[in-house]
Amino acid sequence: MRLSSRLASLTVACVLAGALGTAALAPSAGAATAVRARGPYRVVARAAELINLASGRRLWSRDLATERPIASITKVMTAIVVIESGHLNRKITVTQAAENYAAEHDAGSAGLRPGDVLTSRQLLEGLLLPSGADAAYLLAYSYGPGWRAFVRKMNATARKLGMTHTHFANFDGLPWPTEYTTYSTPPDLMIMAEAAMKLKLFREIVGQRTHYIAATSAHKAYAWANTNLLLRRYPGTIGIKTGFTLGAGYCLLFEAKRGTHVLLGVVLNSTASNQYSRFTAAARMLNWGFKTLG
Repeated sequence: MRLSSRLASLTVACVLAGALGTAALAPSAGAATAVRARGPYRVVARAAELINLASGRRLWSRDLATERPIASITKVMTAIVVIESGHLNRKITVTQAAENYAAEHDAGSAGLRPGDVLTSRQLLEGLLLPSGADAAYLLAYSYGPGWRAFVRKMNATARKLGMTHTHFANFDGLPWPTEYTTYSTPPDLMIMAEAAMKLKLFREIVGQRTHYIAATSAHKAYAWANTNLLLRRYPGTIGIKTGFTLGAGYCLLFEAKRGTHVLLGVVLNSTASNQYSRFTAAARMLNWGFKTLG
């Protein structure tokens, strides 16, 4: 492992351990009441929300009304449309256009090799774990058919779910035609996340730290790591998706369980310079939320 990678790993471990360790201290009853009253400690995010899934009650929020770019959180809706369309054993050939698309946009990639033949189910793994724009491209063109028809399905699904402050301009959240033509709000993202996590396959995929596909005569081997570092650093995390563009900043849609409580939250634009800040923000929100619920 390169020194820079080791230092990055140590950095995120220390940052998240700090967030977890601070919250693990048991305050006095008076101090706990004060903490609950003011919300989680030092959450760096332009917008955020935390809800108790059992009751649907909002526990804490910040700037719920502003419509903001959501980067690769968009791929949650991409996955919903594909899963609900079915035919997940459909065989899809990786095209040179898909590889070029990810490269030209300097986007997250599943490293798909042109000529390989994968199933839709396998491409969903490549979509959601390494956040592959190449996988998103292939799924959109196959299930539209064509990306424009697919995006229409995404927006129709959003309307059906009641996401009234959301619009998808593309299938992966990349900043085209502009940084701000795909957007949403925290409450709408709670709706989308809840719908996605009710889908068994989606829940299974985003709950994995890694996924490996062995080589066959149809394709090479693939090994993908989940970009959601909260799965490694926060006990009880069960999903769901990261995102980043310069306009959106570092984003995270997350869900975690402790005892009988399940919390769902989102952090939007937790800086555009520190990718670990979103995980620290989420950990602080979760620690506060679980303490609040007792």
